[in-house]
Amino acid sequence: MPVVLGTAGHIDHGKTTLVKALTGIDCDRLEEEKKRGITIELGFAFFDLPDGGRMGIVDVPGHERFVKNMVAGASGIDFVMLVIAADEGVMPQTREHLEICSLLGIPTGFVALTKVDMVDEEWLALVQEDVANFLAGSFLEGAPIFPVSSHTGQGLEAIRQHIARMDKELAPQRRSDLFRLPVDRVFTMRGHGTVVTGTMISGSVSVGTDVQLYPGDRMTKVRGLQSHGGTVDVAPAGRRTAMNLHGLEVADVERGNVVALPGALFASHTWHVELMCLSSAPTPLKNRTEVHVHHGSRETLARLYFPDRDKLMPGETALCEMRFADPMVGVYGDRCVVRSFSPLRTVAGGKLLHPNATPLRKKHPRYAEILEALQRLGKAKPEERIRLHVGIAAEGGVSFRELCILTDIETKALDKGLALLGGRQELACFDKEERMYVAGNIMDELSDGAVTFVADYHRREPLKPGMARGMLTSGWGRRLAPKLVHFIVERLLKQGRLVVEGDVLRLADHKVSLAADQEGLRKALLEAHASAGITPPNLKDVLEPLSVDAKEAAPVLRLLETSGELVKVKDGMYFHGAAMEQLVGMVRGYFATHEDLGPNEFRDLTGLSRKYLIPLLEYFDKAKVTIRVGDRRKLRGGQ
Repeated sequence: MPVVLGTAGHIDHGKTTLVKALTGIDCDRLEEEKKRGITIELGFAFFDLPDGGRMGIVDVPGHERFVKNMVAGASGIDFVMLVIAADEGVMPQTREHLEICSLLGIPTGFVALTKVDMVDEEWLALVQEDVANFLAGSFLEGAPIFPVSSHTGQGLEAIRQHIARMDKELAPQRRSDLFRLPVDRVFTMRGHGTVVTGTMISGSVSVGTDVQLYPGDRMTKVRGLQSHGGTVDVAPAGRRTAMNLHGLEVADVERGNVVALPGALFASHTWHVELMCLSSAPTPLKNRTEVHVHHGSRETLARLYFPDRDKLMPGETALCEMRFADPMVGVYGDRCVVRSFSPLRTVAGGKLLHPNATPLRKKHPRYAEILEALQRLGKAKPEERIRLHVGIAAEGGVSFRELCILTDIETKALDKGLALLGGRQELACFDKEERMYVAGNIMDELSDGAVTFVADYHRREPLKPGMARGMLTSGWGRRLAPKLVHFIVERLLKQGRLVVEGDVLRLADHKVSLAADQEGLRKALLEAHASAGITPPNLKDVLEPLSVDAKEAAPVLRLLETSGELVKVKDGMYFHGAAMEQLVGMVRGYFATHEDLGPNEFRDLTGLSRKYLIPLLEYFDKAKVTIRVGDRRKLRGGQ
């Protein structure tokens, strides 16, 4: 996989001159840079390797005013060439650049001790010793130090050989399936349009690919690609890449934007990071401190919040919540650099744990659980990262696309990890289409909550066989995704904890039961209506001797109506089930020899008074026995 070399060091220590001596490429392209003799913007070159390949080189500015440009360039490099002038030694930006490289997680590098033609051997030996002491305790401790002169050529060949050796030895770990290019330059080329450049962090892209500009939803297409000075059809990870974008103006793009595949990244105003405050920081980092945050090629303002402390002391590491003024996009494991608001200086660095977070609230019922999970993420192995992030998402669930950036695991490995955790019942996919996942313990809690909701309903309505399925969704599940509610209900049905009959849900062991006094009322109501035949009793006359009012009788009446033992024709008027069957039979028999039926004929047929006639005729219409035509009834077709 391609390797990228970056420079670092104090202003005027000869970084750009050394790159030109090694490659023949002048990285100072701006007129102001050539006029003032300092590097302002990022410069790019490539080093020809003995095997015919090319290594990208990012040349960064050394002036303290352009540290943000230095961070933008350093974010994509694999090893650093720390440039220190022999005649000056270690200077302020030497220290800050080394700290930035360390905070960005750059694993290795070497020192180029430049301008050795301007000092004597005794001084050179002292400077080398001083540099070695300076590097002690850093990631460059024990790194080779190469005395070199860009003007005389002394030491250049030794550096070339070391760079070639590093290209063979280094094995950068870059994802192959998540294309990301942070934009560090944007310009226009006559005949081509808008061109962006950057170091390909991961993945690859080819000409003709549809891409998206993040943060935001602006879509475009790759019209052309260049890498290391040549036109290519495919640009792989680890390469300095220029990308010609279709349909965009220069004003549409800015440094800090990220080019990626549509829908691959998620913009957020909140990140959770593992933050390390530099030992050299002049003061602690306090809650609500406003800082500059550098991530990739982007710089933005943020406030820091520490969930478990009031401040972060120099040398300490802790969980930190960053709240941004503008939305950011990132991936688990990304590094960021924090600089104080004023005066501008590097004070901390972070490892991204949750790039699509929501602010932590102490009142949240899962606050302690989420906090513990976030604190464990920094050292979590891949499978554990999946488990922790699914747990953090709680009942909201998390999608496969989100897990791709929350865990930084390649899709095939992520698929395998999810399958393993699913097999152990530690999570489940509740939405196959969107591939949404929920943790096993959350499923158990939700299942218990659903069962409790149904049980409470049974306690309130003991005489009902169960609740309508829709009540569970609109009541208990109103804050949950409908597909999650459906998944939980189906799970409970399979487990036998719930039973569905038609559209009615009930607990498996629920049976309609009457208290002793209610059973007596039930029998009294049935007997009174059975003995009355097709002329039902006045309900009030039945209840008064029992000292029961209509409200107390209502549950028992509903039960008798549900069972079909009584038929409700209207409020307060019930017919015994057998009597209603008799009446329906009489009506059907009438229509065997007649075409229509009116109230008078119905009175003659049944002998009932008008009090019952009209409600019964209306009931027959509602029950689809008859159909009303004017003032007459006809037998409903197909009956």
